[in-house]
Amino acid sequence: MKILLLDAQACDVMRAQLADLLLDAVAFGAFSSIALDLDSRQAQSYWQDVRMGVAAGTRALLAASHDGILIGTVQLDLCQRPDGRRRADVQALMVHSRARRRGIGGVLLRAAEAEARALGRDALRLAAEPGSGAEALIHDLGYERVDGPVGSHVAYAKTLLMPEAA
Repeated sequence: MKILLLDAQACDVMRAQLADLLLDAVAFGAFSSIALDLDSRQAQSYWQDVRMGVAAGTRALLAASHDGILIGTVQLDLCQRPDGRRRADVQALMVHSRARRRGIGGVLLRAAEAEARALGRDALRLAAEPGSGAEALIHDLGYERVDGPVGSHVAYAKTLLMPEAA
């Protein structure tokens, strides 16, 4: 398995695989906020929006691939506010149904943490559906629940600073 940091050009090249991944994630219940009747055109439009963020430098997109086939992604939404330039939001962690339960989500989340550090971000936030496998993974990787729900999800945060620097 390889973890890749995708630029805008790679998003274009991989758009069909990205759309298939999103359609699979929705079909298997990974995104309760996206309508189950999502079609390929809408999935490609979603990834076009992500691509624009990648091109603008406001979003990082990491992908897991195996034998040239996309099996998962995770995004970092890089806070642009002056008081939040050290923060990033982890979004849309998804692993294809045929590759789940193999630790890929954890590898992607750790890769997102490493990329956040490389970008000078030391505070991460994310949200997960209560009781989901993602929530268990989040706990295992040291994220702490924070006050206030995010819609039907629970909010979590993690500092990436070393304990002596925190």
